[in-house]
Amino acid sequence: MPEKNAIQPSTLYLVATPIGNLDDMTFRALKVLKEATLIAAEDTRNTSKLLTHFGIKAAKLISCYEHNEIKRTDDILETLVQGGSVALATDAGMPGISDPGYQVVKMVLEKGFNVVPIPGASALIAALPASGLVPTPFLFTGFLPPKPADRRQAMLKLKNQEQTLVFYEAPHRLADFLKDALEVFGLRQAVAARELTKLHEEFTRGTLEELLTHFKAHEPLGELVVLVEAAAPGSGEPTPEWESLSVEDHLIRLMNLEGRTKTEAVKAVAKARGLSRDEVYQIAVRISSSHKD
Repeated sequence: MPEKNAIQPSTLYLVATPIGNLDDMTFRALKVLKEATLIAAEDTRNTSKLLTHFGIKAAKLISCYEHNEIKRTDDILETLVQGGSVALATDAGMPGISDPGYQVVKMVLEKGFNVVPIPGASALIAALPASGLVPTPFLFTGFLPPKPADRRQAMLKLKNQEQTLVFYEAPHRLADFLKDALEVFGLRQAVAARELTKLHEEFTRGTLEELLTHFKAHEPLGELVVLVEAAAPGSGEPTPEWESLSVEDHLIRLMNLEGRTKTEAVKAVAKARGLSRDEVYQIAVRISSSHKD
């Protein structure tokens, strides 16, 4: 009878790695990293440090990050075709969860090979049950777009969700994120979890306004998980007709189909989407210029 945890040939393993505390590494993950024919790592420097810490010498280590993920899939597939096993590891947490991995998994499955998850630490799963907010149901969106207009538009689509909302955010964008969240979601309860599993792990709880005030005075360090209270049951309004439109298309509809002036359209779009008039006006100017051309 084959060993239950024996490494299988022609198999891709998705290996979760610690998000801070190295003691969160699992025995099974260590076994896979030790025995895999190939390790594909988001950052070979970080993975090398992890392997060294646990006394593991990789058979072969290559990089596989956001900008070379598709290209590296060829190397991974070649190993699988030859009957080897591949461990895919990101810098922290589970591959594919706001980290590289999706494209590799998709192409490996399309070629008919097995994909096996090796679960472990995850910032999402660590923060949610400890937040004090209702843990299920929840809606995880990862990082929202960095541009203010795109971020607010994404938040507007989530405004009426009757689920705890879970986001990832970078420290230098946190204040802007919280400002937009306060405008869109209002005075909901929220939690910002940072440095999870590390020495200075911290959960900051309060309303979105209180979190914004706190982090304006205390600059955060390290990436964060931000959780926002669900919309109250039945509080949702019908989905606006324009919600599926871009800002540009929304303006064009108002000006061309409804006959509104540029000023009227800018005012209406800015109010509906929670955007500044100046921001929307610049878009309207570009539309007018392109139509003249």
